[in-house]
This record gives sequence, C-alpha cells and structure tokens, in this order.
Amino acid sequence: MNARFQIAVHILTLLHHAKGELYPSEFIAGSINANAALVRKELSNLRKHGLVESKEGKTGGYALGRPAELITLADVYAAIKSVTPFGLAKNQPNPDCPVGKQVNKHVMALYRDVDQSISKHLFGITLADFSKNFD
Repeated sequence: MNARFQIAVHILTLLHHAKGELYPSEFIAGSINANAALVRKELSNLRKHGLVESKEGKTGGYALGRPAELITLADVYAAIKSVTPFGLAKNQPNPDCPVGKQVNKHVMALYRDVDQSISKHLFGITLADFSKNFD
C-alpha cells in the first residue's frame, strides 16, 4: 500500500470534523502538509468514488459525499488501491527457469489473498469510528 491511503483517510477525517463546513483544497493541503496539487488530485479521485463532494466558486470547497457512518475504510482502500497491495516488478522472470515461469502466478494469488484480507478488516471500520480517535 502506498501513501495515498493515509492521505485519503486524512482528508476524509478532516472533512468529517468540519461538520458540513466546506474546506478549500489549500486548507486541506495545509493540514496534510502536502502540495495542494497532489491533494486536489486525490480529492478528484475521492469525488469520482462518491466519498467527497465539491462546490466551486469563491465560497466553495469540499465536504463528505455521504455520512461518515456510511463510509468504510474499505471504501477508501478500494478508491485508492493500485493493481496489487505491494506493486509489481518491472522485469519479467526467465520463462526457462522452473521458478521464474511460475512465480508471477503464485505471487498474484498471494496478492489477491492479502488484498481480500485488508478489505475485510477495513470493511469493519467506518470513517465515523476512525474519527473518534481525534475527539
């Protein structure tokens, strides 16, 4: 898993604590201490997945797309995850090697199992539950 999960959870937790107030991307970026362009990119992805909504204009900003009780951390994970939880090697193994010709198949099966375990664990945690750590 990469840093996108942490950034997405930070954004969503901050918006939950905003209690409906709209936060501009610059404010969110300041909380994360990250580049505003990176934050806007993640906000766009979260909006695409229905986790945040936005209002444009001078008084615009971002808010949660649905109640925090209806957002699970599995929803966040699904919105940001890559192809695999650990990434893929750029090189292709030697097909003439007894390990090389099979390793990708077995590693991908392992990745699927890990991915399912992560999703199952995160499904039991709502954003509202996680946000209680900050009260």
